[in-house]
Amino acid sequence: MKHVRGLYVVGLVFLMGRAGGIEPNSGYCIGNQCFTVFNDPSNFTTAQNQCRNLGGHLMTVRSSVSHDILFILLGNLTGQFWIGLHLPSGCPDAVSGLKGFQWVTKYSESDFFNWSPGFDSSCSCHRCVSVSPRSEFKWIQEPCGERAAGFLCEQNFTDTCKSLAVAKGESVTYMTPLGFGGTDMLSLPPGSTAVQMPSQTKYVCVSGQWLQGPWSCEINNGGCEFKCTVSPKRAPSCYCPPGKTVNPANKVTCDAATEDPCLALRCQYGCYNDSESYACMCDQGFKLAEDGRSCVEINHCADERQCPGKNFMCINNVGSFRCVCKEGYKTLGRQCVDEDECISAPCEHTCTNTPGGYKCSCYSGYKVDPKSPNKCQLHCGAEECPAECDPNDELECYCPDGYVSEERGDHTFCIDIDECHSEQCDQLCENTFGSYVCACRPGYTLVGQFRCVKSEDETHTDGKTATTPTIHPSPTLPHPDPTRQPSGVTTGALIGIIVFTVFFIVLVVFLVHHILCRRGKMESTGALKAAEGEAHGLEHVNAH
Repeated sequence: MKHVRGLYVVGLVFLMGRAGGIEPNSGYCIGNQCFTVFNDPSNFTTAQNQCRNLGGHLMTVRSSVSHDILFILLGNLTGQFWIGLHLPSGCPDAVSGLKGFQWVTKYSESDFFNWSPGFDSSCSCHRCVSVSPRSEFKWIQEPCGERAAGFLCEQNFTDTCKSLAVAKGESVTYMTPLGFGGTDMLSLPPGSTAVQMPSQTKYVCVSGQWLQGPWSCEINNGGCEFKCTVSPKRAPSCYCPPGKTVNPANKVTCDAATEDPCLALRCQYGCYNDSESYACMCDQGFKLAEDGRSCVEINHCADERQCPGKNFMCINNVGSFRCVCKEGYKTLGRQCVDEDECISAPCEHTCTNTPGGYKCSCYSGYKVDPKSPNKCQLHCGAEECPAECDPNDELECYCPDGYVSEERGDHTFCIDIDECHSEQCDQLCENTFGSYVCACRPGYTLVGQFRCVKSEDETHTDGKTATTPTIHPSPTLPHPDPTRQPSGVTTGALIGIIVFTVFFIVLVVFLVHHILCRRGKMESTGALKAAEGEAHGLEHVNAH
């Protein structure tokens, strides 16, 4: 039974997965075939892709039986619907039964033909075929790119189930994994479910047989009305909320309980009947804690044997786990092989593939950018070196940071800048190729890579202060302009000096102006007195 259930889970998960997406308007199964109709406007290619996604293909009408199914599926609909008949290439053959057309299953023969009158046998004919209730389902040539009202899909199965035997007063409702169901069905594909009334007993179709619920909890909650779980006996079982108990006849529905023995256990998740007594249980992916009522998550990855392959790693999920490839590796068959990241050109210059990753390197005259390991920047590493010039424009040359260009005849060179000459550091400075290093005298500590502040944790020996200079290399040092030293005057003090200077200049101008004006007045007074003295010096002449 375990083997059968395992096959069931694999097959049914597959069916449920491919039944996703659009839902059919109706369907019909006969023998090992199921046919579904989708009232979804699509062109021929889109319709065929939709059927493939559902695990089938566009419907083939190769017999009078399949032709009759068209009446069942499209009897109440209007419009044109694609079927799986088309002309892949070439011109039609007016003599053959299929006129040179071909079914999407590659069959070029049929026992049944139903062409509409006025068949177009020219090479420019429409190459796809549709049917319509209005034209009594005659095969009509249509442009493949035109949007029909819908399409019909065909799916083939093995190990289908026949309908359940129904006793007097009973009924059965079916649901297929294809998305349609009903009460009057003769054949059902694997994964179909059935609910028998009035007992509410549930069944699932597996390998041509009906298995009574509960089944695997992964599929439709195992058929349980409330919740499904795997009991300690490793068999799926249903349980009900407090105050209710599982129906002993169908084992999936919940009935009101006059006395609920699970209430006294105070189970965190659920409770089950162990034939002799009741005990707590946990959902999939959890296990019962030591207190017998709480649930703790199971770490499936704790067992290193879960993902034994080389370069695999385990990812724990609730109720299960996944084996995936480590970073830098990809799945190839059942193995994890190294992925060549260099194919996507992640490096600016040279890429070297390594196990699980890659390494970037740079051309001569460059070095790896420490901020972006996949990029490169100019590098000299000497007092001077040739500049990197544009081959199309010799005047467009570049030098690394910390270098200045210098033209010598027809060539341009990069010369190292001695930043120490521009007093970049507060105290001590050592020039390096492309940069510089600041240091401080004993008793000071380097702050911000160029500023020195007095140390608070000085060590006194014989009344003297002794500290070791701290040197911090700064290849990409963010420093002030290279032509001036950081100012030790604050902004407020600088404004005060400016105001005082302006006031002093105005005062001096005023005093000079005052002295000059006073001196001018004195000279004017002296001249006036001199003029009066000359006037008084006239001799008085007496008349005789």
